[in-house]
Amino acid sequence: MSNNKKDNQEVFSKVSINWYPGHMAKTRKQIEQDLKLIDVVIELLDSRIPIASRNPDIKNLTKNKKRIILLNKCDLSDEGINKKWLEKLSQEAPVILTDANTGKGIEKVSKKIDELMKDEIAKQAARGRINKTIRVMILGIPNVGKSSFINRIAKKNKLEVGNRPGVTKSKQWIRIGKNQELLDTPGVLWPKFENNEIALNLAFTGTIKDDILEKTEVAYELLKRLYEDYKENVIQRYKISDSEIIGIEENSNPIYELMKLIGKKRGALVSGGNIDDEKIARIILEDFRTCKLGKISLEKP
Repeated sequence: MSNNKKDNQEVFSKVSINWYPGHMAKTRKQIEQDLKLIDVVIELLDSRIPIASRNPDIKNLTKNKKRIILLNKCDLSDEGINKKWLEKLSQEAPVILTDANTGKGIEKVSKKIDELMKDEIAKQAARGRINKTIRVMILGIPNVGKSSFINRIAKKNKLEVGNRPGVTKSKQWIRIGKNQELLDTPGVLWPKFENNEIALNLAFTGTIKDDILEKTEVAYELLKRLYEDYKENVIQRYKISDSEIIGIEENSNPIYELMKLIGKKRGALVSGGNIDDEKIARIILEDFRTCKLGKISLEKP
């Protein structure tokens, strides 16, 4: 397994070249058109990686719209770091911590939409327009939990397809409240990653599919990050003794030595007693993604 930084840069540069397929550009244009119908935009981020999971185009696209930021998957991220992100991001828009898998924070979203639209609804009522429907758009990159969030807020996939003025039959308006409808959009990524760290964070969480990048490289980089920032989580999960820690840290390549130790403890072996790099990489990535390594945030404000 290579841990050469230059090799990693070449891997990620190759990915970014072909990362923005034609349908992404088409989707962006469609979003620009649909925004004319929208009152409130929900921007869905992964609370573990709010920077990497944020499409920088969205802020410009929605600059004239009322906006709510959701830090989703908050039950997987570090609670202390979550509070810091709430403080940071609330400077630009209301922020709500949510976890679509457990339903945490979902009930706050509709209330916040009504709150943002309170003055506008009052103006409409003064003109005789009663019971105005608030139209909401949800935006987010793939794998951030949009489908799970929609199912939660719509109470199990209540899809409504309408033929309203300016709305084609293919648009899916989902009823999420008494006077609220949500327009879903496909996940949209950007043409190029700003740096390798963003690409890595997306790979750690599974947004970049495991078959695109070298899995053992990704697991190596993740374990390196975890051992630096969440050492106790790693020690407890894999039951590493003090003497084993000393042996690891005396090694010239401690992270790969740690991977080998985890491999032995998890039976990730091939003939001859050697470590199966692919298998141990899958174990480490899966343990992180399923929170078996604890609540972890990979980005801090």
